[in-house]
Amino acid sequence: MLSKNEDYLMPQFPINELAQLTIATCVASKIEHVVISPGSRNAPLTIGFSNHPKVKTYSIVDERCAAFFALGIAQQLQSPVAIVCTSGSALLNYYPAIAEAFYSNIPLVVISADRPKHLIDIGDGQTIRQENVFENHMLASVSLDESLNIEGNINEMLSEIIKTAILESGPVHINVPFDEPLYETTSNILNFETFDYSFEEEPLNVDDLEQFAKIWNASEKKMVLVGEHYPNELLQIQLEHLTKDPSVLVLIENTANVSNPKFINSIDKLIFPLEDNELTHFQPDILLSLGGLIVSKKIKQHLRKFKPKHHWHVDPKRAFDTYHSLSHHFKLTPQLFFSQFFFLTKPTDSFYQEFWLHKKEIRLSKHAAFLNECAFSDLKVVDTVLKSIPANSQLQVSNSSVIRYTQLFDINKSLRLFCNRGTSGIDGSTSTAIGASVVVDANTVFLTGDISFFYDSNALWNSYIPITFRIIVINNGGGGIFRFIPGPQKSNALDYFETPHNLTAVHLCKMYNFEYATATSVDELTTGLKDFYTISEKPKLLEVFTPQKENDKILKAYFNNLK
Repeated sequence: MLSKNEDYLMPQFPINELAQLTIATCVASKIEHVVISPGSRNAPLTIGFSNHPKVKTYSIVDERCAAFFALGIAQQLQSPVAIVCTSGSALLNYYPAIAEAFYSNIPLVVISADRPKHLIDIGDGQTIRQENVFENHMLASVSLDESLNIEGNINEMLSEIIKTAILESGPVHINVPFDEPLYETTSNILNFETFDYSFEEEPLNVDDLEQFAKIWNASEKKMVLVGEHYPNELLQIQLEHLTKDPSVLVLIENTANVSNPKFINSIDKLIFPLEDNELTHFQPDILLSLGGLIVSKKIKQHLRKFKPKHHWHVDPKRAFDTYHSLSHHFKLTPQLFFSQFFFLTKPTDSFYQEFWLHKKEIRLSKHAAFLNECAFSDLKVVDTVLKSIPANSQLQVSNSSVIRYTQLFDINKSLRLFCNRGTSGIDGSTSTAIGASVVVDANTVFLTGDISFFYDSNALWNSYIPITFRIIVINNGGGGIFRFIPGPQKSNALDYFETPHNLTAVHLCKMYNFEYATATSVDELTTGLKDFYTISEKPKLLEVFTPQKENDKILKAYFNNLK
């Protein structure tokens, strides 16, 4: 007979049938990571997931941080991660990360506990209308009910909704109502056979594809524009093959995670100084786009004004008409598309690629000369930091000005760079970076601005941060991007755009057990970076203070220097 203590140590699982079905279906769908935010109504799920031998669970209090933390894990694993919360407003804090997952094609399984229907809208505590609350940014939603299981179809509903998250790469919502009691347990666990949700692509019809190949082969100016993309060796090889055609110009962003000397990787640096007559020559006959969303505002403006004759997008899920000229959507992965398309294409005589690669070299020369003499500023800090990051690291970058600065530089091709560009928000960048860091072997460096960092400071309220995690905060005393945008400075409300402050990260580092260091000059920054990446007993944060009123002037001078 077990003693009370031994009985307590036995694995516990919820008696509640809906909780058992939800947990068993998640496990059968190979969901191995579950991020739980504390609460009472979700107790059956919390008890079941935390005791399951096939699930790694994390406890994170702030639901917004928890959702972005999960998003970072899913971003790196390219597989679904579940988030679990209690009922009421807790669920609404997931929305920013859900929107990011929706637009960045990241599988996120949202599981919310709820009150039974008879307790909704009667004044009971911690209740809101949870069904379909995320419908504008959800691939699928379901609200369970014990009566649904009379025909044994809840398991099927759950497996279908998780299958949607996996095959369509995005967020889904499972709402699970629980009546009290909530904490009753059993040693029995429900198990299902593992589901196989393999993704099978169908090749394009060759006859149809041949019509596009004819247009391709007859065009002298072809632009291939690659947005955000998870690192892929085959795509790297295929894009390199494209450069063998002198009529093809490959434009990438550092978030595309591909590189080659014949790629244009700093789009704004290339096109910012161009006059309209030069932009006309830059205008492609064909724009072939692939990957996720684009950072460069300049390329969007250019291609909307100087529209290509044909815009084709390659993606298995969706095609945004970003440039107001979309003419065809190839619904498959770029890798399969190119493997078929290359058999039908041939190089075309043209000076298109050669001309713009020559322009690139001119820009690089002026870029190097300016940075060599550049005063201490945001621009100089980003240059110095990017050169310092150890090879094979994972680089996470926050939004707003920091990601835009990063796009101006060549980065070590062994780095993997990520940024939440789905909605381009600053709200969960730190949480995402921490989530990403816990599931990769590589060291993770997070480069962020001050507003983004302080906005998501609850991200550091996290017990899972690796000691190898590094944060570099560029603190310019406010939202520096609003000094570069002409509109805010012309208004009499600049303080409301810019958010000036005198905050530092020193007390946060003390509270959350980070090593803390500062830099206020190039020399201090260079010295501080020497030991910044070395092994330590705790994660580190380096806060770099730059001159608030000089940064925009230096960046404008940089772009003027490119002319």
